[in-house]
Amino acid sequence: MIPLGRMPRTTRRIAWRAAIGAVMVGSIAAGALPAGALQAMPATPATDREITFTVDGTVTYGTLHIPAHRRGRQMPAVVLLPGSGPTDRNGDQPPALTPHTLAKLAEALGHDGAVSLRFDKYGTGRTGLGAYAGHPETIDYPAFVRQADAAYRLLASRPEVDRRAVRLIGHSEGALTALQVAVTAEPRAAGVGLLQPLAQRFLDVLARQLHDQLAAAVAAGQLSRREQHAIGRAVDRAVADLRAHRPPDTTGMPPALAALFQSLGGPNRRYVETIDAIDPASVALRLPRRTPALLTCGTIDQQVPCHTTTRLATALRRAHTGGPGRIVLSGVAHDLTDPANPDVLAPATLDAVHLFMRQGTR
Repeated sequence: MIPLGRMPRTTRRIAWRAAIGAVMVGSIAAGALPAGALQAMPATPATDREITFTVDGTVTYGTLHIPAHRRGRQMPAVVLLPGSGPTDRNGDQPPALTPHTLAKLAEALGHDGAVSLRFDKYGTGRTGLGAYAGHPETIDYPAFVRQADAAYRLLASRPEVDRRAVRLIGHSEGALTALQVAVTAEPRAAGVGLLQPLAQRFLDVLARQLHDQLAAAVAAGQLSRREQHAIGRAVDRAVADLRAHRPPDTTGMPPALAALFQSLGGPNRRYVETIDAIDPASVALRLPRRTPALLTCGTIDQQVPCHTTTRLATALRRAHTGGPGRIVLSGVAHDLTDPANPDVLAPATLDAVHLFMRQGTR
């Protein structure tokens, strides 16, 4: 459960008062409005509800966001899945990293009239390690997939949700989990969104990122070419060891890098082996035909460069999935923001998600 990379780093009160004023005026003037206008007004305000579900003996805690809606209306819905490492329901790794990626996505989806469910996966937030607390080394990647599948089935069963219009959206490593759930989802998923996805095997992505960091260190004058090549060979050797189920040889690595591989081959070994065994493109080929699919990549995303998503995008086409397909987000980083304005999701991100949500509801 090692992060794939580190992310880049009071008008509301006025609007709230204005909204209250509008409700009061609406109440006073109700007798003057046509019946059709009254029916069009939302009867239930937007709300966030704490929700729990149990899977494999662990109580999972999450947030159900329900947008403003007419009472009795069934709405489209989305399960939101976080990236790698200890990333919680909001897309954060507190206290150091708090981009609120999934919380912002939930808000945007609510504006589109969609219910969303996001939850603290194993090892994060209120959920913690649950049933694995006494033996964390036994947790594997399929446990996270089962947890996400349980969330999907719970969301589809909610009375305010149209069970024919439930989608999955995953960010980074969460995109692989979204793919895994969508292949066998019941009811069938109305779409799968892969935002800046883990598009290659886990250890291939890790090795590429480390090689990129070594190259950057050479460019900055922090390493010599000879050191770069020696450490790079050590990285490739350690990856080969992990895939052969051997303790990784960390000879010749800097201490921090050696500690990383010792962790991958130690307490995280079962998780690493089970997720690295999965090729995202092969999973995509198993998606039901005509499933609407979105794949995004950011032009300044150092964790998931666009060229690494080509094979996955090709697999989505070969699976005969629906649109919108791959969308390149100009000037967007891994956390789905424009670094010049990191407090909000980039407009290009929101446009892609809005387009995806409009694709063929059955």
